[in-house]
Amino acid sequence: MRKSTIWFIALAMAFSFLSLLYIQTRYFQETIHLRKEQFDENVKRGLWMVAHRLEIDEAKGLLQNSMSEKDKEEFLANDSIGIWPKNLTSLPGNASQQLALQSSGKKESYLQKRQSEFLAKYLQHKNLLEEVIYSSLYIDDDEPLSERTKQLDSYLKAELKHCGIDIEHLQYHYVVLDNEGDTVSICPDYNDKGLQYSYPQTLFANSTPEQVGTLIVHFPSLHSYLLSNIRFLIPAILFTLFLLIVFSYTIYIIFRQKKLSEMKTDFVNNMTHEFKTPISTISLAAQMLGDSSITKSETMFKHISHTITEETRRLRFQVEKVLQMSMFEENRGTFRMEEVDMHAIINNGVDSFRLKVSSIGGDITVNLNAEESVVYGDEVHLTNLIFNLLENAVKYRDNERQLQLNITTANQGKHINIAISDNGIGIKSDDVKRVFEKFYRSHTGNRHDVKGFGLGLAYVKKVVLNHNGHIHVESEVGKGSRFVISLPLISQ
Repeated sequence: MRKSTIWFIALAMAFSFLSLLYIQTRYFQETIHLRKEQFDENVKRGLWMVAHRLEIDEAKGLLQNSMSEKDKEEFLANDSIGIWPKNLTSLPGNASQQLALQSSGKKESYLQKRQSEFLAKYLQHKNLLEEVIYSSLYIDDDEPLSERTKQLDSYLKAELKHCGIDIEHLQYHYVVLDNEGDTVSICPDYNDKGLQYSYPQTLFANSTPEQVGTLIVHFPSLHSYLLSNIRFLIPAILFTLFLLIVFSYTIYIIFRQKKLSEMKTDFVNNMTHEFKTPISTISLAAQMLGDSSITKSETMFKHISHTITEETRRLRFQVEKVLQMSMFEENRGTFRMEEVDMHAIINNGVDSFRLKVSSIGGDITVNLNAEESVVYGDEVHLTNLIFNLLENAVKYRDNERQLQLNITTANQGKHINIAISDNGIGIKSDDVKRVFEKFYRSHTGNRHDVKGFGLGLAYVKKVVLNHNGHIHVESEVGKGSRFVISLPLISQ
């Protein structure tokens, strides 16, 4: 699959997921907004009913105080059985028809009897009674506002519950203020948290301005309460986010696998070239040995034999490198751990490479400053480690200047640090992070000006990690590279 196709699928799926997430988030916000509006309406209706009940109670008391004792007793008797209408001022002119509709059930016979008596009495004193009621509503009450709101708490609980507010799970606080803003009464457990969710309601609006009060109710945990009502939406959003993360990770894996596939393709191309050259050389040498027309002196035999031996060794080395990485990948690599002197390994490696470096006009400098150099490791793999780093320094040298190789050692705590630096072509900053990846080759790709499989540094890192050490590289393009290896000493 082409990279452009993968990108198109990735962008299309990402757009779909983000759109779905946006829609869910907007739906969540709109639901919260609608629940808040509904809650506001319910609270306002409940507070209005509280204020109305307080005014009804006060009007009923004033009316009772304005009636004679006999009328008061009759009023109370009629009110107890529900004959008095709830709002006398709204009684229609045809009172007998209204009262007849209220008779029902077991009280029907009694109500019919009392109906005619009450109707006659009401019609007789209708004008006077309405005047008393009307005037009583505007009589100033000398009682303080705190006395007039004694039933406030019970009315609040009843009306809020009646309006659908779950007061068992939603805490509320209230305070009553007079017309000057001074506190008249307050709930016992009052606190000022959540004042942004406050609802005011005027009390005794029909009284004189001095007698008017203001009820303020606020809900500290209203936001959590609203969220609890729509908590079923939260798992849907979380699940969508989870799917988005999984999708992103899947796309990342696809790109990584594609990159790995490209690197393996480069590896196959490089391996083909690496094997092709020695095979061709061996084939040519074999043809020369079998060609009777060519005079074969002892010197020629030695030269051909040496060529075949060197090319065979080169092939074996490349094959072993591939096999070693395959074994490491499957965790089947074998290490024969023993006491190893890193200074001895470095000196052996330098002796083997000094002639090769000298032949290209380079120089190797060695400064073994570590006082302790014995580690617990595999001598063969540690030797290959040093050999690979020196070989890379020679491969990636700058042909415009003389190669300078410098090897130093130093102790740091309970570790020995080995630094191998050169003045070669260097590594780009983008490639520094990936030089230890298997099959990765810095900027040469499948070009064959520099030979290799992209396995050398991957092998080096694997060996270092299996010795409980660590390795890092410092490099700058055009100035060279510096590899630093840290291995624990034998005491560790």
